[in-house]
Formats: sequence, structure tokens, C-alpha cells
Amino acid sequence: MESRKPPPSPLVDSYVVPGDVVLDLSEMINQTIKLGMGLRQECDTIQATSAGMLRLSKPNKYWVESSQKRYVPSVEDTVLGVVVDTKPDNFLVDIKGPNVAFLPVLSFEGGTRRNIPKFEIGTLIYARVVKANSFMNPELSCMDAAGKAAEFGQLKGGYMFDTSTGMSRMLLSSPACPVLEALGKKLSFEIAVGLNGRVWVNAPAPSTVILVSNAIMRSESLSGIKQRAMVENLLERLS
Repeated sequence: MESRKPPPSPLVDSYVVPGDVVLDLSEMINQTIKLGMGLRQECDTIQATSAGMLRLSKPNKYWVESSQKRYVPSVEDTVLGVVVDTKPDNFLVDIKGPNVAFLPVLSFEGGTRRNIPKFEIGTLIYARVVKANSFMNPELSCMDAAGKAAEFGQLKGGYMFDTSTGMSRMLLSSPACPVLEALGKKLSFEIAVGLNGRVWVNAPAPSTVILVSNAIMRSESLSGIKQRAMVENLLERLS
């Protein structure tokens, strides 16, 4: 007899807190469930041990995506950094990590000593982490793996705000995050998301920047359906 696929938890993509029962194992006979961070088994139930969004990846792995604001750099992360100092060979960049990051002055497409970019303190940079470990400062680059600028470099204008690292990952998820999908159907805007818990938004109209930023900040604890409803409500106020 073919075993039935276990039904997903009704709390998937919802905000949970420690003690919430996310699965009843008594209803899942002969099924294998994989538990990730933020969950533990208590008798015949799976309970949350940390606050965040309950996530599910196929076939049956559950975890809680924490809303921590602390960022630990990892190689290939894309980050939004703020220049805090300049040196002859490096820009020093705050990426919300334990240590300031180095951005070598030649880590730009076609970079030479003759065309070093002139970044003032406070300049916002979209970059890629190329070196990271607990024994040294992270190193950034404004090139992709092929040595091209791609989307990396200075971000001019717009509005940058902080969010949790979990929210950043949700915004970068595939398929498209519901709040960004709903906003993109009605509005024209640019967005850059750093896995270090920073988001940059730019648009021709300041009202659009404000609406998009508010929608993103409000969406973290909402399900996909509620995110879309919230966007519709904000758009009605704008019209």
C-alpha cells in the first residue's frame, strides 16, 4: 500500500514563538520529518524553541527562520555596506557584522591605480563577500565571480533601512516573495537586498519609496496571503 504524503503544518510561513506546537506526530504514522533550527520534539508533538517564521522545504524539512538582527558574514553573501573609513589600499565598510569589512580599491571591474573610485564616508555599497572566517576581517568585492560589475557598486539616492537577516533571506527567496511580487505588479521601483539585514529602495516618486519600504517592514510576521492583502490596502490609500 502506498504511503500518503504528510500534510504540511498549517503554520508554515506564519510567525511562531517558543512553545507553539507546529506538528502533531500522532497524525503522521510511518512518516519521516526532518527538523532544522528552532524546533524540537516533545512526546508526540514538534514545538518551536525560538521566535520566527516556520519554513518548509520539500519533502519534509521544517525549521524556524529566526528574526535575529545579528549578521555573521559568509562567503558569497551579498551585502549592503556603509563606508566608514578610507585607506590607500582598502575602503573600510560596516556590514553589521562582528568586524568591519575590507573592500580593496582594486575590487571593481577594470580597477587600476589610475581609476580608484572616490567614496566618501557614508557611501552605500552593494558588494559580495569573498573571504570570511572568525579569525580575520571579511573581504568584499564589487565584482561577480566572472570579474564583472553586475549589480554591485555604489547605490545612489533612495532609502536604506535595517531589517532582520531572516527577512532579508525571505526577500531574496525563489519563487518571489509575496510582498515584492504584489508591489512589482503595481509599482516601478529598484531594490537591493543584503543578507546582512539591510534593504535599499529607490523610485522616481518619493511616495513610492515610502510605500515599498513600509510594506516590506510590515510584512515580516505575515503569511503570503496577508502580505498581498496588506499591499492592496497600502495601494488603495495611495490612490
